[in-house]
Amino acid sequence: SNASTEFDLTAKRITPMGGFPHYGIVNEDYVLIKGSCVGVKKRVLTLRKSLRVHTKRAALENVSLKFIDTSSKFGHGRFQTLEEKKAFMGTLKKDLVEA
Repeated sequence: SNASTEFDLTAKRITPMGGFPHYGIVNEDYVLIKGSCVGVKKRVLTLRKSLRVHTKRAALENVSLKFIDTSSKFGHGRFQTLEEKKAFMGTLKKDLVEA
């Protein structure tokens, strides 16, 4: 349950349902980046302290993270957790075959 926030108390992991496209499942520590990062998936990033002192309002504001989207990134992701999907969909044929 490492993707819970103060506002969203749902116990869920950071990895979306089905994993990240072209990456997979995140098992180790991670860093969330505001905005985007140019390059291919799995590119090694070097994070360093800025050389300039930022004085703009946007750079000084505190980030309050309210929600982390963990729906599937393949197709039309609708559900945040597997339990939420099972509660909505009910018993499926594939669930009966496995049991």
